[in-house]
Amino acid sequence: MTTTPTAPFNRLLLTGAAGGLGKVLRETLRPYANVIRLSDIADIAPAIDDREEVVTCDLSDKQAVHQLVEGVDAILHFGGVSVERSFEEILGANICGVFHIYEAARKHGVKRVIFASSNHVIGFYKQDQVIDAHSPRRPDSYYGLSKSYGEDMATFYFDRYGIETVSIRIGSSFPEPQNRRMMSTWLSFGDLTQLLERALLTPDVGHTVVYGMSDNKDIWWDNRFASALGYVPKDSSEVFRDKVEAQPMPAADDPARIYQGGAFCAAGPFGD
Repeated sequence: MTTTPTAPFNRLLLTGAAGGLGKVLRETLRPYANVIRLSDIADIAPAIDDREEVVTCDLSDKQAVHQLVEGVDAILHFGGVSVERSFEEILGANICGVFHIYEAARKHGVKRVIFASSNHVIGFYKQDQVIDAHSPRRPDSYYGLSKSYGEDMATFYFDRYGIETVSIRIGSSFPEPQNRRMMSTWLSFGDLTQLLERALLTPDVGHTVVYGMSDNKDIWWDNRFASALGYVPKDSSEVFRDKVEAQPMPAADDPARIYQGGAFCAAGPFGD
Protein backbone atom coordinates (compact mmCIF):
# COMPACT_ATOMS: atom_id res chain seq x y z
CA MET A 1 0.00 0.00 0.00
CA THR A 2 1.22 3.49 -0.87
CA THR A 3 1.02 5.57 2.31
CA THR A 4 1.12 9.28 2.90
CA PRO A 5 3.95 9.86 5.43
CA THR A 6 2.32 12.91 7.00
CA ALA A 7 -1.26 11.61 7.03
CA PRO A 8 -2.74 12.20 10.51
CA PHE A 9 -5.04 9.16 10.27
CA ASN A 10 -4.52 5.62 9.11
CA ARG A 11 -8.13 5.00 8.01
CA LEU A 12 -11.04 7.43 7.66
CA LEU A 13 -14.61 6.41 6.92
CA LEU A 14 -16.67 8.60 4.60
CA THR A 15 -20.35 7.69 4.38
CA GLY A 16 -22.47 9.09 1.56
CA ALA A 17 -19.49 8.77 -0.76
CA ALA A 18 -21.66 8.45 -3.89
CA GLY A 19 -23.39 11.78 -3.25
CA GLY A 20 -22.48 15.16 -4.66
CA LEU A 21 -20.28 16.20 -1.74
CA GLY A 22 -19.03 12.64 -1.23
CA LYS A 23 -17.54 12.61 -4.72
CA VAL A 24 -15.72 15.88 -4.00
CA LEU A 25 -14.45 14.75 -0.60
CA ARG A 26 -13.22 11.45 -2.02
CA GLU A 27 -10.51 13.52 -3.70
CA THR A 28 -9.89 16.31 -1.20
CA LEU A 29 -9.63 14.08 1.90
CA ARG A 30 -6.83 11.91 0.52
CA PRO A 31 -4.02 13.86 2.24
CA TYR A 32 -5.55 13.18 5.66
CA ALA A 33 -5.46 9.37 5.70
CA ASN A 34 -3.47 6.44 4.43
CA VAL A 35 -6.76 4.75 3.53
CA ILE A 36 -10.23 6.19 2.99
CA ARG A 37 -13.11 3.77 3.33
CA LEU A 38 -15.90 4.97 1.03
CA SER A 39 -19.45 3.85 1.66
CA ASP A 40 -22.93 4.39 0.25
CA ILE A 41 -26.06 2.42 -0.53
CA ALA A 42 -25.79 3.67 -4.13
CA ASP A 43 -23.19 2.52 -6.61
CA ILE A 44 -19.73 3.98 -6.06
CA ALA A 45 -16.94 4.07 -8.61
CA PRO A 46 -14.39 1.31 -7.89
CA ALA A 47 -11.32 2.02 -5.77
CA ILE A 48 -8.69 3.78 -7.84
CA ASP A 49 -5.76 2.44 -5.80
CA ASP A 50 -4.90 0.66 -2.57
CA ARG A 51 -5.58 3.84 -0.58
CA GLU A 52 -9.32 3.44 -1.13
CA GLU A 53 -11.77 0.85 0.16
CA VAL A 54 -15.27 0.79 -1.35
CA VAL A 55 -18.06 -0.75 0.76
CA THR A 56 -21.77 -0.83 -0.09
CA CYS A 57 -23.77 -0.30 3.09
CA ASP A 58 -27.39 0.41 4.01
CA LEU A 59 -27.29 2.72 7.03
CA SER A 60 -30.56 1.28 8.29
CA ASP A 61 -28.85 -2.13 8.65
CA LYS A 62 -27.30 -2.08 12.13
CA GLN A 63 -25.02 -5.08 11.61
CA ALA A 64 -23.76 -3.80 8.28
CA VAL A 65 -22.89 -0.44 9.84
CA HIS A 66 -21.02 -2.15 12.68
CA GLN A 67 -18.91 -4.01 10.15
CA LEU A 68 -18.38 -0.82 8.20
CA VAL A 69 -16.95 1.07 11.18
CA GLU A 70 -14.53 -1.63 12.31
CA GLY A 71 -10.92 -0.52 11.99
CA VAL A 72 -11.46 3.18 11.30
CA ASP A 73 -9.94 6.06 13.26
CA ALA A 74 -12.62 8.68 12.60
CA ILE A 75 -15.93 8.95 10.78
CA LEU A 76 -17.18 11.61 8.40
CA HIS A 77 -20.90 10.92 8.33
CA PHE A 78 -22.36 12.40 5.16
CA GLY A 79 -24.68 9.49 4.38
CA GLY A 80 -28.47 9.51 4.34
CA VAL A 81 -31.33 11.12 2.47
CA SER A 82 -30.16 14.65 1.61
CA VAL A 83 -33.45 16.26 0.55
CA GLU A 84 -36.94 16.52 2.00
CA ARG A 85 -38.92 13.28 1.80
CA SER A 86 -41.69 11.56 3.73
CA PHE A 87 -40.94 10.73 7.36
CA GLU A 88 -40.81 7.04 6.55
CA GLU A 89 -38.11 7.62 3.93
CA ILE A 90 -36.11 9.80 6.31
CA LEU A 91 -36.42 7.39 9.24
CA GLY A 92 -34.25 4.50 8.08
CA ALA A 93 -31.21 6.27 6.67
CA ASN A 94 -31.16 9.51 8.66
CA ILE A 95 -32.51 8.60 12.09
CA CYS A 96 -31.79 4.90 12.51
CA GLY A 97 -28.65 5.41 10.45
CA VAL A 98 -27.09 8.03 12.72
CA PHE A 99 -27.88 5.88 15.76
CA HIS A 100 -26.15 2.93 14.11
CA ILE A 101 -23.10 5.06 13.33
CA TYR A 102 -22.70 6.20 16.94
CA GLU A 103 -23.33 2.76 18.37
CA ALA A 104 -20.72 1.31 16.05
CA ALA A 105 -18.30 4.07 17.03
CA ARG A 106 -18.86 3.24 20.69
CA LYS A 107 -18.31 -0.48 20.20
CA HIS A 108 -15.21 -0.05 18.05
CA GLY A 109 -13.60 2.71 20.11
CA VAL A 110 -13.87 5.49 17.51
CA LYS A 111 -13.57 8.80 19.34
CA ARG A 112 -14.16 11.40 16.62
CA VAL A 113 -17.19 11.85 14.36
CA ILE A 114 -17.81 14.64 11.88
CA PHE A 115 -21.55 14.89 11.41
CA ALA A 116 -22.92 16.53 8.27
CA SER A 117 -25.75 18.45 9.86
CA SER A 118 -27.64 21.11 7.93
CA ASN A 119 -28.90 24.67 7.91
CA HIS A 120 -32.35 23.06 7.81
CA VAL A 121 -32.00 22.48 11.56
CA ILE A 122 -32.69 26.21 11.91
CA GLY A 123 -34.55 26.82 8.65
CA PHE A 124 -37.60 28.60 10.08
CA TYR A 125 -35.61 31.61 11.21
CA LYS A 126 -36.22 34.63 9.01
CA GLN A 127 -33.52 35.89 6.69
CA ASP A 128 -33.28 39.18 8.58
CA GLN A 129 -32.19 37.37 11.77
CA VAL A 130 -28.64 36.53 12.84
CA ILE A 131 -28.34 33.42 15.01
CA ASP A 132 -25.59 31.36 16.60
CA ALA A 133 -25.10 27.75 17.66
CA HIS A 134 -26.92 28.36 20.96
CA SER A 135 -30.07 29.69 19.30
CA PRO A 136 -33.01 27.28 19.68
CA ARG A 137 -33.36 24.96 16.74
CA ARG A 138 -36.26 25.55 14.36
CA PRO A 139 -36.25 22.62 11.90
CA ASP A 140 -38.00 23.30 8.63
CA SER A 141 -38.68 19.74 7.44
CA TYR A 142 -38.54 16.04 8.28
CA TYR A 143 -35.01 16.22 6.91
CA GLY A 144 -34.21 19.08 9.28
CA LEU A 145 -35.74 17.15 12.17
CA SER A 146 -33.45 14.20 11.39
CA LYS A 147 -30.40 16.46 11.50
CA SER A 148 -31.58 17.96 14.79
CA TYR A 149 -31.86 14.41 16.15
CA GLY A 150 -28.34 13.71 14.96
CA GLU A 151 -27.04 16.71 16.90
CA ASP A 152 -28.77 15.43 20.03
CA MET A 153 -27.22 12.02 19.40
CA ALA A 154 -23.80 13.67 19.20
CA THR A 155 -24.33 15.45 22.53
CA PHE A 156 -25.51 12.27 24.22
CA TYR A 157 -22.62 10.14 22.98
CA PHE A 158 -20.11 12.74 24.13
CA ASP A 159 -21.67 13.14 27.56
CA ARG A 160 -22.14 9.40 28.06
CA TYR A 161 -19.20 7.84 26.18
CA GLY A 162 -16.72 10.61 25.42
CA ILE A 163 -17.11 10.38 21.64
CA GLU A 164 -16.35 13.85 20.28
CA THR A 165 -18.28 15.34 17.37
CA VAL A 166 -18.16 18.41 15.22
CA SER A 167 -21.62 18.95 13.73
CA ILE A 168 -21.35 21.07 10.59
CA ARG A 169 -24.57 22.84 9.73
CA ILE A 170 -23.81 22.88 6.02
CA GLY A 171 -25.31 25.81 4.17
CA SER A 172 -25.24 25.30 0.39
CA SER A 173 -22.11 23.57 -0.86
CA PHE A 174 -22.02 23.74 -4.64
CA PRO A 175 -19.50 24.96 -7.22
CA GLU A 176 -21.23 28.35 -7.03
CA PRO A 177 -24.35 29.83 -5.42
CA GLN A 178 -27.45 29.13 -7.48
CA ASN A 179 -29.79 31.87 -6.20
CA ARG A 180 -30.08 34.88 -3.89
CA ARG A 181 -30.56 32.78 -0.76
CA MET A 182 -27.32 30.94 -1.44
CA MET A 183 -25.41 34.21 -1.50
CA SER A 184 -25.63 33.96 2.29
CA THR A 185 -25.48 30.17 2.71
CA TRP A 186 -22.83 29.26 0.13
CA LEU A 187 -19.92 27.03 1.22
CA SER A 188 -17.19 26.44 -1.35
CA PHE A 189 -15.67 23.00 -1.71
CA GLY A 190 -12.30 24.39 -0.64
CA ASP A 191 -13.73 25.92 2.52
CA LEU A 192 -15.65 22.71 3.26
CA THR A 193 -12.42 20.72 3.07
CA GLN A 194 -10.64 23.21 5.33
CA LEU A 195 -13.52 23.02 7.82
CA LEU A 196 -13.34 19.22 7.83
CA GLU A 197 -9.60 19.38 8.45
CA ARG A 198 -10.14 21.64 11.47
CA ALA A 199 -12.98 19.39 12.68
CA LEU A 200 -10.77 16.30 12.46
CA LEU A 201 -7.61 17.74 13.98
CA THR A 202 -8.71 20.25 16.64
CA PRO A 203 -8.38 18.70 20.10
CA ASP A 204 -11.05 18.74 22.80
CA VAL A 205 -14.04 19.68 20.67
CA GLY A 206 -16.62 17.93 22.88
CA HIS A 207 -19.68 18.47 20.75
CA THR A 208 -19.08 21.60 18.70
CA VAL A 209 -21.67 22.99 16.31
CA VAL A 210 -20.35 25.12 13.47
CA TYR A 211 -22.16 26.76 10.58
CA GLY A 212 -20.70 25.69 7.25
CA MET A 213 -20.44 28.86 5.18
CA SER A 214 -17.78 30.70 3.25
CA ASP A 215 -16.69 34.30 3.86
CA ASN A 216 -19.89 35.71 2.39
CA LYS A 217 -20.84 39.37 2.65
CA ASP A 218 -24.40 39.03 3.96
CA ILE A 219 -24.53 36.38 6.66
CA TRP A 220 -27.19 35.02 8.99
CA TRP A 221 -24.96 32.87 11.18
CA ASP A 222 -22.49 33.71 13.95
CA ASN A 223 -19.75 31.11 14.52
CA ARG A 224 -18.28 32.54 17.72
CA PHE A 225 -19.03 29.38 19.71
CA ALA A 226 -16.92 27.36 17.25
CA SER A 227 -13.92 29.70 17.37
CA ALA A 228 -11.69 26.98 18.87
CA LEU A 229 -11.74 25.22 15.50
CA GLY A 230 -9.76 28.05 13.94
CA TYR A 231 -11.84 27.90 10.77
CA VAL A 232 -11.13 30.89 8.53
CA PRO A 233 -12.95 30.62 5.20
CA LYS A 234 -11.07 31.85 2.16
CA ASP A 235 -13.79 32.06 -0.50
CA SER A 236 -16.80 34.34 -0.88
CA SER A 237 -20.06 34.26 -2.82
CA GLU A 238 -19.54 37.92 -3.65
CA VAL A 239 -17.73 37.10 -6.91
CA PHE A 240 -21.01 35.59 -8.19
CA ARG A 241 -23.28 38.48 -7.19
CA ASP A 242 -23.85 39.97 -10.64
CA LYS A 243 -24.71 36.57 -12.11
CA VAL A 244 -27.10 35.71 -9.29
CA GLU A 245 -28.82 39.08 -9.18
CA ALA A 246 -29.52 38.86 -12.91
CA GLN A 247 -32.13 36.24 -11.96
CA PRO A 248 -35.75 37.34 -11.40
CA MET A 249 -36.53 38.34 -7.82
CA PRO A 250 -38.67 35.70 -6.04
CA ALA A 251 -42.19 36.72 -5.08
CA ALA A 252 -42.57 38.45 -1.71
CA ASP A 253 -44.33 35.40 -0.23
CA ASP A 254 -41.84 32.86 -1.60
CA PRO A 255 -40.18 30.93 1.30
CA ALA A 256 -36.88 31.28 -0.56
CA ARG A 257 -37.11 35.01 0.13
CA ILE A 258 -38.40 34.79 3.71
CA TYR A 259 -36.83 31.87 5.57
CA GLN A 260 -33.25 30.77 6.04
CA GLY A 261 -34.28 27.25 5.02
CA GLY A 262 -35.86 28.41 1.79
CA ALA A 263 -38.05 25.99 -0.13
CA PHE A 264 -37.70 23.25 2.54
CA CYS A 265 -40.07 25.32 4.68
CA ALA A 266 -42.91 24.60 2.25
CA ALA A 267 -42.16 21.05 1.05
CA GLY A 268 -44.81 18.39 1.75
CA PRO A 269 -46.92 17.23 3.44
CA PHE A 270 -46.54 13.78 1.93
CA GLY A 271 -49.13 11.09 1.35
CA ASP A 272 -52.26 13.27 1.59
